[in-house]
Amino acid sequence: MAKQSRAKQDRFLEQVRRNAVALISLVVAVSSLGYNTWRNEKSEYNRNQRQASFELLLKVNELRQLVLHRHYQMDFEDRGNLKTGWGLVLTVEDLAQVLDEPLPAVTADLKATWESESEQLGARLPSGALDDEPVERIMQSMDRVRSESLGLLESLD
Repeated sequence: MAKQSRAKQDRFLEQVRRNAVALISLVVAVSSLGYNTWRNEKSEYNRNQRQASFELLLKVNELRQLVLHRHYQMDFEDRGNLKTGWGLVLTVEDLAQVLDEPLPAVTADLKATWESESEQLGARLPSGALDDEPVERIMQSMDRVRSESLGLLESLD
């Protein structure tokens, strides 16, 4: 019995020696396939994060322009229309859903700030001066979204 076991083991080792190049090639091929798959997935993820971040930054800056037109130029109908602002805020929130944290939370905060403060844009204090607090709160919220988006872009490979 021991001789048969030893003979089988010798035959196996001889086959491994004869096919060593093929076995090494197989290991290299499987390793390369695994690495390429991982790298392609990582590249696609980074592309999606970049594209959504750039689009989000564009929409936040459009919203910033709308806020400034509404508050300082008293353009309530055209470039400072709140309905347009709502469209931008919701687009920003939707874009953030495909981005890493904390962007979904930060954009939800922007939406809440917009909801509570947007009607006060262009409002005057009893003294007749512009009430700048609503615009400052909205701008701070937009700045947080912008800052987190830029941070995400910097962190990508």
